[in-house]
This record gives sequence, structure tokens and C-alpha cells, in this order.
Amino acid sequence: MNTAVTHVNELCRRTRAAVPTLATLSHEARCAVLLEIRTALLESVDSILAANHIDLEKAAENGVPSVMLDRLKLTEARVADMAKSVEALVSLPDPLEGDECWERPSGLRIMRRRVPFGVLAIIFEARPNVTVDAAALAVKSGNAVVLRGGKEAIETNKALIAVLKSALERRGVSPDAVGLVTDTTRESATALLLARGLVDVLIPRGGKGLIRHCVENATVPVIETGAGNCHVYVDEAADLDKALRVAINAKCQRPSVCNAAEGLLCHRAVAAKFLPMFFEATRPWNVAFRADAEAKALLPQATAATEEDFYTEFNDYIMTVKIVGSVDEAIEHINRTGTGHSEAILTENDAVAERFMTLVDAAAVYRNASTRFTDGGEFGFGAEIGISTQKMHARGPMGPAALTTVKYFVEGDGTCR
Repeated sequence: MNTAVTHVNELCRRTRAAVPTLATLSHEARCAVLLEIRTALLESVDSILAANHIDLEKAAENGVPSVMLDRLKLTEARVADMAKSVEALVSLPDPLEGDECWERPSGLRIMRRRVPFGVLAIIFEARPNVTVDAAALAVKSGNAVVLRGGKEAIETNKALIAVLKSALERRGVSPDAVGLVTDTTRESATALLLARGLVDVLIPRGGKGLIRHCVENATVPVIETGAGNCHVYVDEAADLDKALRVAINAKCQRPSVCNAAEGLLCHRAVAAKFLPMFFEATRPWNVAFRADAEAKALLPQATAATEEDFYTEFNDYIMTVKIVGSVDEAIEHINRTGTGHSEAILTENDAVAERFMTLVDAAAVYRNASTRFTDGGEFGFGAEIGISTQKMHARGPMGPAALTTVKYFVEGDGTCR
């Protein structure tokens, strides 16, 4: 067995051994741990940023794109935001409460109880905030967690894990309840995918390639998340000023994240007016447009879109543009090319909006609002472990409740069937 596999398996064993220290805590005690984490983050800003600076320098030397550097970069304000997201979980209901009880004619008393999964494994790319979000959500839901981040963020993640472990220890919880895979080779990721029996659920967070690799190769159960080829459709009945604000926000506010819009669909009846408006409004961001033939006639600065472009999550200031003749044509295009993440329609027509929102196959559908709101914090979940684009168990932003399952407690009195 190679070094990476040995490292991952031993880490997972230690994490599994720590499961009872969280699973048996009351909600009040779990919340106390979260508040300890929040305080520890705020007290450790300097060491966290120093580690992050090392990662940023190495990433820049290795030619990591600027949009990825933005994901990697931490600032004092971003660390403070991490702390706030942890604190926000405290006020949310206990995801493990809400037992359901009933009796059967046989005399059995049955109780269905929410329980933690046990050990979560998260594989993610260069986004250090995931380290804190995942650990905090695991604590809230009574789970232990193994984290495997990208090599670009390894020093930052080590610093964050040290902070998290110290907070757990101060509250009498085993520091092994939060583990970090420090081997950043491909072999360590593969070992985590195959850690069946040591890991209960694997959740990948990253680009389409990472997610596909996990889904196709894991023996551990996987919740598919993340990839976001999201669209904004400007209908013929849109308020164009409103549509302009929303479309700009969806594309330009933070293009490197999975809920940013990658495609713009525009009804033929308003395209001649709206598309030049949108182009002018996005000049400050130098958005590169890849347009179909009809849209390119209205946007001479655009390049011709390939079929592959319409399926691509760019995570950059790049956007496809397509003109359609009806809401049904927009729906067909979205359902064919999208990833089931987040889709938006801009219209004042109630019937058209209802048709779009009913027939578009995505975890979140919006009317007259930006796709950028698909987020655990924005949905009132405090934070999220990821955006599930599948339909089994969990869909959309996955807050604490999505990290639980059920267990049946059945009592009798010498009862036999």
C-alpha cells in the first residue's frame, strides 16, 4: 500500500473513532463548539493570512488564473465573513430534532429519528472558505469530517485546520473529528474515493471534471454538487432596466463561482434593444461574448460561439449569447446544455414565468432575480456544504438538515411476528 493510501486510511480511521464525541453532544453543546470556532478564527487572523500569502505566491508563480486566485485569496474581511457564517449556524434549528413516533397494532412503538451520517468526506479545490463551512456544518449536524483541498490552498488549509482543532479541544471534543488530508497527490484523492467503510458520504466541490471523476470512480456514496452552467433568459415581456441589473449581477458580480451565469438567452422581440444595452453595461468588466449567428449580428464585438461553448462553465468574464423565439425554445436550450444548478427568467408575464419555472430542470429557478442567490447563507441555512445538482436525498444548497439521515428506534415487549 503506498504512502498516500496509508495516510488517507489512517486519517479516516481516526476520524471515525471521533464520531461519538460529536454524535452524542446536545444541540446546545454543538452550538458552543461553533461559537468557539468563531472566536478562534477571529483570534487567528494573522496566522491564517500569513499561510494564505504563501499559497497565493506559489499559485501566482505557477500561473494560476486570476479568477482562481480570487477564490484562493483570503483577507481580514473574508475571514470575518467565515466567522459570521459559523455564528449564523448557531441560531438555526437543531437538524437532529423532530422525532416522529407511532404505534402499530402489533404493539410495536416506532420512532423515526434524524441522525448524523457519521463521517463526511469533502474533496474540493482552491477555496479555503469551504474548509470552515464544511467543518462548521459537520459540527452543527453531529458529523465528523475529512477534508481534502487542492494543493494550491494547502498551507491555508493547514492553518485553518489547526484553528478548528484547537477550538474542538477547548470544548472537550476530539480534535480528530475534523481531519485534513495533507497529501495533495492524485493518489490521496483516489484513496478517499475508495474509503468505503471508513467514509459514509463523499461530497465533491469544484469543477465539472472533479465532480465527474468522483461520481464515476467512487465506491463511497457520492452527492453530486457544484458545476454551474447557469443561464439568464430575457423574455419579450421583461422590464429591460430590471433585466439589465439582474443580468449584470448574475454574470459580473463574482464570475468564478458556480452560481454565476454563463449563458444569456434573449427573446428575438427585444434582442435588438437589450443586447447592445447589456454589452455597453458590461464594458467595465471586459466580458467576452460568444454568440450565435443571430446575436453576433447585433454584437459585432462578439466571437462566434461553438456548440461546446454552450455547454461550458467558464468561471470567468466569458458569456454565451443566444437569441430564441419563445420561452419553450429557451427551456429546451437550458435543459439540454445546463447542469441543473440555477436558472433565471426575467419577465413580467405570470404565465410565461410559471411555465419556465415549472419546466426548467434545475435545483433553483428564479424570476426577476439573480442566480447569484443560490447559496446556503442567502437561503437562510447559515452556510452550505455544496449545491446539490442531483435529485436523490438533497437538492440545491445543502444546509445542516441535508447532512442527516434517519434511523428507526423500535420498542416492543417480547413482541414477535
